[in-house]
Amino acid sequence: MSLLKRAEAKILACIKNEVRSQFITLPNQNRIWTVIVRNKATRKPSDQASPIPLVMVHGFAGGVGLWVRNLDALSHSRSVYAFDLLGFGRSSRPAFPNDATLAEEQFVESIEQWRQSLGLERMILLGHSLGGYLATSYSIQYPERVRHLILVDPWGFPEKPQPQQEGSSAQVPGIKRPGVPHWVKAVASVWSLFNPLAIIRLAGPWGPGLVNRFRPDFRSKFEDLFDDNTITDYLYHCNAQTPSGEVGFRAMLASLGWAKRPMVQRVNLLPPSMPVTMVYGSHSWVDSSTGSQVAQIRGPQSPTQVVLIDEASHHVYADQPEEFNQVVENICRTVV
Repeated sequence: MSLLKRAEAKILACIKNEVRSQFITLPNQNRIWTVIVRNKATRKPSDQASPIPLVMVHGFAGGVGLWVRNLDALSHSRSVYAFDLLGFGRSSRPAFPNDATLAEEQFVESIEQWRQSLGLERMILLGHSLGGYLATSYSIQYPERVRHLILVDPWGFPEKPQPQQEGSSAQVPGIKRPGVPHWVKAVASVWSLFNPLAIIRLAGPWGPGLVNRFRPDFRSKFEDLFDDNTITDYLYHCNAQTPSGEVGFRAMLASLGWAKRPMVQRVNLLPPSMPVTMVYGSHSWVDSSTGSQVAQIRGPQSPTQVVLIDEASHHVYADQPEEFNQVVENICRTVV
């Protein structure tokens, strides 16, 4: 058993509801690692329509295991699907083009092929960080498949301000808030020369220790579930492999905090009737004011809500899982 598979198995063992995990093979033979969580107690009889499922898309350098605090609660009344994006986690790691539009298209088409392979007609689509960017792009291209779009601290939305507009806090591109995490600074220092996580691979056997050094917060976020390095080991082994999704992500980067194709330039292409909820952590380095900008662009006739969760960082779902789960569950209840 691979070290990544072993770490993930330990994480998924914490889930109490029924868990099924499998590779979904796409027409081009790429495989998407998928976890499906259902609550046996609330499963509908075969002659009744099941509630629309929730599909969760992780952020850059993440994987399905990071949703461990959310899968049980969110699968109480409906099936929850979580998958490793193409090029990340346990999914296939194909070559990505260096063109921003083509790289984005490859990510989005892999999500659509994944959906087709599973036979999901409609979904509530939730994306975190990079996953939020891709979920929005998917919803623009395949709006008939998305009943509600939930964006959690989404990356890549604002336009990059001109140099004279940037304040002193913009020493790291795209970061608007004080207290920039050390790992963000570390990635920012190398992103223009290497793939963003090259430093982890270059560290060799010291890589796991490097993850613990730069991301000690991750261990603390899950310390009541694991009293060892399970989560940081999982993160390390997710990202110590061939940099595939990283190449795609780097192709879409203008600089660390900005996308070459900012999503605010395209949110007007979402159907006016599609509900969109944007969830931010009050202590996140992602600027939550973009949510208000999106609401303004979409206009008063389009259902757009911005939710700020107190005492939460960029990883809202892990910092304040109870409140996050309640916000998402409340949204899901409105979707029939």
